[in-house]
Amino acid sequence: EADSAGIPGRSAPLQIHRRGKAFRLALIQLQVSSIKSENLTRACGLIREASKQGAQIVSLPECFNSPYGTKYFPEYAEKIPGDSTQKLSEVAKECSIYVIGGSIPEKDAGKLYNTCAVFGPDGTLLVKHRKLHLFDIDVPGKITFQESETLSPGDSFSTFDTRCQLLVYPGAFNLTTGPAHWELLQRGRAVDNQVYVATASPARDEKASYVAWGHSTVVSPWGEVLAKAGTEETIVYADIDLKKLAEIRQQIPIFRQKRSDLYAVEAKKS
Repeated sequence: EADSAGIPGRSAPLQIHRRGKAFRLALIQLQVSSIKSENLTRACGLIREASKQGAQIVSLPECFNSPYGTKYFPEYAEKIPGDSTQKLSEVAKECSIYVIGGSIPEKDAGKLYNTCAVFGPDGTLLVKHRKLHLFDIDVPGKITFQESETLSPGDSFSTFDTRCQLLVYPGAFNLTTGPAHWELLQRGRAVDNQVYVATASPARDEKASYVAWGHSTVVSPWGEVLAKAGTEETIVYADIDLKKLAEIRQQIPIFRQKRSDLYAVEAKKS
């Protein structure tokens, strides 16, 4: 699952700011197979398709080049830069768009990470985000899964540019947490942060050892579901209207009302 903002014990995800008044966002709900090369080829093809439909920012889902599971992470892990991220860099430059590379298992200095790489329209790597809070869950009779068995957590926030207006969560919720929390968390984070929230899930594969929830979604700063996928492989589009976002922030001025005199947020010194 993706890092979640505003939830006790979890951290803010990758934050993206896009200047201008409106742009088209695309979420690729990829059907992930056990063959890495096929996943990469299909992902790049769908990115090209989204670009042809006017998308300026395209996001892949969590663990898009590998089946999601602790037994798969060591086998599919690669360095960054590496083959998967090189292909994302190339397609971002080819299409002149921003590409949020979902996440891949990354290996570095003897450790494994769940890592998201983001590329600009010129193919430059803008940021590399290692998932901070690993997904460990034990619901008796339903699901037990521990990312921490094989993965290590990141140790820094990942942001670029300035004020955040869109939160993107590449996530792989399951059939237990999906119906309970997927849309609920998105709408809550959108309203209390007055931002657009987008979640990119893998497509559902009932035969997989870990069955993803699907339902990639885009939510407005007012908490409205603007676009939502089913469970199959598809591309979800939404036009992100930053003028509307500014209007909502003006109507409910939570940033001006913030009681900074009562508390402070301190950032870790790197």
